[in-house]
Amino acid sequence: MRRDDKEERKMGDAATEPEWQAIIGNDASYDGTFFYAVRTTGIFCRPSCKSKPPNRENASVFRTAEEARKDGYRSCKRCKPTGERLPDEEWVATVTDYIHNRYMDPLSLEKLADVGHGSPYHLHRTFKRVTGVTPVTYIQKVRIRRAQELLHGSEHSVTEVGSRVGIPNAPYFITLFKKETGHTPAQYRLLNGKGGYSE
Repeated sequence: MRRDDKEERKMGDAATEPEWQAIIGNDASYDGTFFYAVRTTGIFCRPSCKSKPPNRENASVFRTAEEARKDGYRSCKRCKPTGERLPDEEWVATVTDYIHNRYMDPLSLEKLADVGHGSPYHLHRTFKRVTGVTPVTYIQKVRIRRAQELLHGSEHSVTEVGSRVGIPNAPYFITLFKKETGHTPAQYRLLNGKGGYSE
């Protein structure tokens, strides 16, 4: 059953049961009747989008693409809900925003491609062209920058800092930190006026 009362509903409502079934079933017969947006990725799609379905609590429904845009969502790269191709810079911005918000989580190229609603190969190539680095390198830089902040502004051990930034393997964290900064985490902490904390 399709929604006939769409004029009465406001922007960004939760999906009704038929709408939710259309989303998880990629039902093209609902295309044009509503769009759904995913809070965690900032992207909006057609019901028929072949991307992995979101968690229901993160999905909002809009009557038009324009409403989704006004609410701050970007058009999906995969299903092109507006018929336009999303500029590569905007697509990469969606992925970098996700990295900055979730750097402490396990992040793979496949996960980022899923978030961006594209293929891993295309994301890797486009991301490197737009930013100058690969997604993995970008993630590492974000994590090390955050680790520097934690080493300077907290009393967490080096091992704990590594875990907090998404690198729970302490030897790997120390090696990566030294490669990026020229110092081990302990040396960095001492050079920045913090000392006496164990690794």
